[in-house]
Amino acid sequence: MLLALSLVIIIAGPMLEAPPHDVLVLLLFLASTGALTVLASYALYKWGLISWFRSLRWALLAAIILTVLLIFLNVWVTARLMFIQQHDLVLTTLLLIFAGLSAISFGFFISSALAERIYKLARSAEQIAAGDLSVRVEMSGSDELASLATTFNNMVARLEEADAQKRALEQTRRDLIAWVSHDLRTPLASIRVMLEAMADGVVSDPDTVQRYLQNTQSEIRHLSRLIDDLFELAQLDANRLILNLEPSSLRDLISDTLGSMQAQAERRSITLQGHVEPDIDPVLMAPEKIQRVLDNLLGNALRHTPPGGTVTLQAWRVGDTIHVEIEDTGEGIAAEDLAHVFDSFFRGEKSRSRDDQGLRGAGLGLAIAKGLVEAHGGQISVRSEHGKGSCFSFTLPRGTL
Repeated sequence: MLLALSLVIIIAGPMLEAPPHDVLVLLLFLASTGALTVLASYALYKWGLISWFRSLRWALLAAIILTVLLIFLNVWVTARLMFIQQHDLVLTTLLLIFAGLSAISFGFFISSALAERIYKLARSAEQIAAGDLSVRVEMSGSDELASLATTFNNMVARLEEADAQKRALEQTRRDLIAWVSHDLRTPLASIRVMLEAMADGVVSDPDTVQRYLQNTQSEIRHLSRLIDDLFELAQLDANRLILNLEPSSLRDLISDTLGSMQAQAERRSITLQGHVEPDIDPVLMAPEKIQRVLDNLLGNALRHTPPGGTVTLQAWRVGDTIHVEIEDTGEGIAAEDLAHVFDSFFRGEKSRSRDDQGLRGAGLGLAIAKGLVEAHGGQISVRSEHGKGSCFSFTLPRGTL
């Protein structure tokens, strides 16, 4: 407004050679109408009067009409009061009317174009509300509406991803209930049958009774392991696992794990060997959790390696990262199963549920190992070729307190 008044002073005085009194009257008039215009527009903004319209198209058109009327008022009244004769005033009025109607026509189509782009967003939002998350808004340009459309599409993509995760989680929940029901029901049924046989006197031979008792103990241990696994997996999924980190010797932990697994390897005629570089210690870790990871990975390797095979554990340091690798010469993993081996309750082939020694797994070991490694800030991975063996590896940040 100040800039407009300054231009009037610069142009009206020297260039039009208008009398000072006329210039002053012109300035007062323009200042008055300008102030009224600013106040009117501020009132429309402050009181939200523009939102009274039922259509954005008509709101924009009304704003354009109001702008044209303000221009007409300023120009026509000023011209009538100050400088123009009757003939010129009529001509100016006609030109203003023509220009105003042209501007209103132009504004109508521009407002329609803007409104149509917004309607596209509205229709897409309605489709999303109806459950169609595949919809996307196609909108060209680089203005705010185009930016809004891009943000809208990104939002829908995230909603679609979240919906897919929700469906997968729901399927996992149903599978978990089915698998847990089976894994709990099977040992409980075995225990019940053996105990009923002994209680009813069906089995009285001391050797048979002793064998039944040993089998019952084995099934109870399996139930205990399954319950512990489910509890630990629930803690991992809920991010409630508490790690008591301390500088520890990973070398000693690996040595103890190999020693405890040696008897099982010998029973299965499998060569169990290890190589640990001397500079890996100390490692900031929760020893009992990493012990669990090593037990799960080595136990898995032994179960899937046939007699005469080899299981090798290696550990080395690269900078501040410790690499641990467990490689076997077993049956390997099918290519279509590789992406799922760390999923809870995933068993892939039939051999994954019970091996030739009758050892049963619930499909939780690898999922727990993955969760424990990631809780330490590491990563776990697998590479395998079906029929030629597998190699599970994980990393741990060396870390310091």
